[in-house]
Amino acid sequence: MNDIEVTLNTLTYGGECMGRLPDGRVVFVPFTLPGERARIRLVEEKSGYARGELLEVLSPSPARISPRCPHFGDCGGCHYQHMAYPAQLEAKADLLREQLHRLGGLDTLLVEAAVASPKEWYYRNQVQFHLNPQGKLGFQAERSRRVVPIRECHLPEEELNALWPQLDLEPGAGLERVSLRKGEDEAMLILETRGLEAPELSIEELPVSAVHLSPAGSLVLAGSGYLVMEVLERPFIVSAESFFQVNTLQAENMVRHLLKILPLQPGATLLEVYSGAGLFSAFLAPKVSRLAAIEASPSACQDFETNLDEFDNVELYEAPAEEALPALDIHPDIVLVDPPRAGLGVRVVNAVLSLGAPTLAYVSCDPSTLARDVRQLVKGGYTPVKITPFDMFPQTYHIESISLWKRK
Repeated sequence: MNDIEVTLNTLTYGGECMGRLPDGRVVFVPFTLPGERARIRLVEEKSGYARGELLEVLSPSPARISPRCPHFGDCGGCHYQHMAYPAQLEAKADLLREQLHRLGGLDTLLVEAAVASPKEWYYRNQVQFHLNPQGKLGFQAERSRRVVPIRECHLPEEELNALWPQLDLEPGAGLERVSLRKGEDEAMLILETRGLEAPELSIEELPVSAVHLSPAGSLVLAGSGYLVMEVLERPFIVSAESFFQVNTLQAENMVRHLLKILPLQPGATLLEVYSGAGLFSAFLAPKVSRLAAIEASPSACQDFETNLDEFDNVELYEAPAEEALPALDIHPDIVLVDPPRAGLGVRVVNAVLSLGAPTLAYVSCDPSTLARDVRQLVKGGYTPVKITPFDMFPQTYHIESISLWKRK
């Protein structure tokens, strides 16, 4: 297929820039910036749009900078290394406004400036690799399952960057994913397989615990099956299977924000949905008379019980949110939801609406699913007060946000 020259006009959610082909179709091209003219090759064509692969930037934007990583443009892990960090923050706030206005019908003035990550680089306490056929660690390419072997990465914390190059794993061992996670005093290697058999491992010289995750569950191969993570000087037990925020310092900013914006009163009842290992609950529980939490992950529930064992006013329900919410006999003053990337969905939003809580806080990691849920929340009587983006993932297109809602 012949190369094509296009002018890119608009940054879109997902890390691509949008332009138009000579035939009028919209084209999306990664690793480009608005105002740039580029030479591209089409890699996907539909009747109404196409996607292109960047071959050369012919006329660069004044905002373009040199990426730090030599893998940028091939590896799909980063999307914005060619953009200065202040411009990344502005872009993310603008993209959140665009998604919420276009898909959710909200006033764009409600979205505040993005809260910068305390670290632009080396901020991740967890990194997840795939293996190529030769057993080399890498990340998947943009919109592809092809694994790009890497020599360096500038997103994991420094201690993890010192560890992962020392891993020597056998190809063809059935490994689906290899993760490293850093706790307060130690690190953990997590090996995920589709089969039940644990891969052979030689880590005697590495200061890590090792856990095998398979359909049979979790098996500790070395050391411990959990890490201790610390947020605002409070320790949290986090098991290998349990989710925890990957940017610890930015998670602290999110905790502070919730403590500031929520009407926490000694007599209040708070319901947290998708509570995980108890990160937010641990700081909110001392401020209210009753905190009820819902979480479906068994390992996260076990961690939650350990992390909040000191509180007598906390109760935990282990079940999917759409099943637990209709069964609860509770009249909360505040509802806090922190769903996965898929958002709440119709059933959970309806269940939340039926509770009639005066205040709702929504922690979102995906503007498009947030916008979808927003339409239903507004129809159900909630009015947005303010929406604050948090840059949890610098150098990537991902956008975290916390929105505050009041019931009419």
